[in-house]
Amino acid sequence: MADRRKRATIREVAQATGLSPAAVSYALRGIQTSEETQERVRAAAAELGYEAHPIARALASGRTDMVGLLCGSLEDYWQQSLAARIGRALLARDRYALLVDAGGDPEQELRLARRLRDQRVDGLIVQPLDPSAAFWAELAETVPVVSIGDALAGGRAQSEVVFDNRHGVTLALEHLRALGHRHVAVLTPTLTSTPDRPADVHVEAEADRLGLRVEVVVAPQSLEGATGAAARTLGRADRPTAVFCFSDVIAYGVYAAARDLGLDVPGALSVCGYDNHPMSRLLTPPLTTVDWNIEGIVDDAVRLVVDVIDGTPRDRRVVREPTLRVRSSTARPAPPGAP
Repeated sequence: MADRRKRATIREVAQATGLSPAAVSYALRGIQTSEETQERVRAAAAELGYEAHPIARALASGRTDMVGLLCGSLEDYWQQSLAARIGRALLARDRYALLVDAGGDPEQELRLARRLRDQRVDGLIVQPLDPSAAFWAELAETVPVVSIGDALAGGRAQSEVVFDNRHGVTLALEHLRALGHRHVAVLTPTLTSTPDRPADVHVEAEADRLGLRVEVVVAPQSLEGATGAAARTLGRADRPTAVFCFSDVIAYGVYAAARDLGLDVPGALSVCGYDNHPMSRLLTPPLTTVDWNIEGIVDDAVRLVVDVIDGTPRDRRVVREPTLRVRSSTARPAPPGAP
């Protein structure tokens, strides 16, 4: 018959050390007791095989050690990388990521945010699909929220890692204009239900300033969906000479569509991305893209959410500045009449 040993209890640890159960609890948490007592209790707990029950610990402390990580769409390769790195960074701080995917649906995003709150996560990290939703202010009343990318409506997030999107858009469009492009398609995952995201608003302003003809096209953050959107845009006789994509995975779709249509990159079409996924420099040709420094974003977001949970916030707002990584996917447009 298998040896089915019972979990050792805190009362048994107390008996072994001659302390009260309350003192043992304090010692195991490293509070209100001397270091000598803490070492003695931990040694007895290890010998007895005592492990704190996670549910009991959560009830006692009011914490679950879980941080909700709400992703806009995990079909986007950059968001996959971001989620994996945030998960590892939280684990290094003895927290655990509870990862959920909104699948590019703003309404689903809000439903999942409510579910995470109801599951009593200690905090929530979100890269919002719809930062203008009024719900974020309500949510921030009940759980610490850290946003990545865009600021949330009402400024109610406890902390935020905001991208200087205007600067990022300016870097990309000024680069294309300096090469001689005047007709640019902008492929964005923004839906008609969320038309006022800062990055997309900046496109119109910068296009007017630079004298560019810009077409804004909605493209899913998936390779297949982006390829279809790009094919429809590039299949016209009056196609743009350059495409600026608000996600590198959308740019990969542009590469696929250009290949299917027999368009050379960058000879017939320049392509620029927006997040510098590691694969982007491995493409043929390597992709010009706006780099937000993913490691810095992870460090900022995890530090901010842990500080808020622990009640020791130092910064409320961190602004990430972009860098343009110029590679060989962008070049001067082909002369008029060239194939």
